[in-house]
Amino acid sequence: MKNIFTLFLFTLSSSVFAQKDCEYSANVTDSLGVYKMTTEYLISEKNFAGKSEYIFCSLITNNGFPALNVQLIQKSKEFLSAKCFDKNSKLYLQLQNGKIVTLLHLDKESCGSLIRNDQGYDNRVSTGTFMFLKGTFEDLKSSPVNLMRIKFLTGTDDYIVKKEITSEMNQKIYYPENYFINYLKCIE
Repeated sequence: MKNIFTLFLFTLSSSVFAQKDCEYSANVTDSLGVYKMTTEYLISEKNFAGKSEYIFCSLITNNGFPALNVQLIQKSKEFLSAKCFDKNSKLYLQLQNGKIVTLLHLDKESCGSLIRNDQGYDNRVSTGTFMFLKGTFEDLKSSPVNLMRIKFLTGTDDYIVKKEITSEMNQKIYYPENYFINYLKCIE
């Protein structure tokens, strides 16, 4: 009986701590090289007073150059202020171990696009690509993320990174604090 219980605990712990499989929305190898992009993953979701804001991340490698793609989606019936990315934009990740990891935005300005849907909502979709600095992979693979701060051209916003999110948008369960621990292996 003791052996069965021990086997059960081992199986449970290995499934809980196992890294996730890599899923790609793009995986291309051609004469120009190798390009991979993981599927988008929900990192933050805010729904309050008729306004919604979602942050999705995907990891990219372009011929061995790793980057983080960040997609910010805003939805409201009221005015949506633009959150623009520019050459001075940065993404800061505060880890549970106290370290802060900084990612730098590519030198490209983007304020996204505004789309009005049939229900009268304005939707703004902004995308930014951030470069990992040397030595940050090991920090991100060793500790969960608590907080994400994005410095936009137009201001700075903080996002609490939760252990678990059940998305109101699609009812899927996400584990954003362990995103880098689980998925950085997909672009190494």
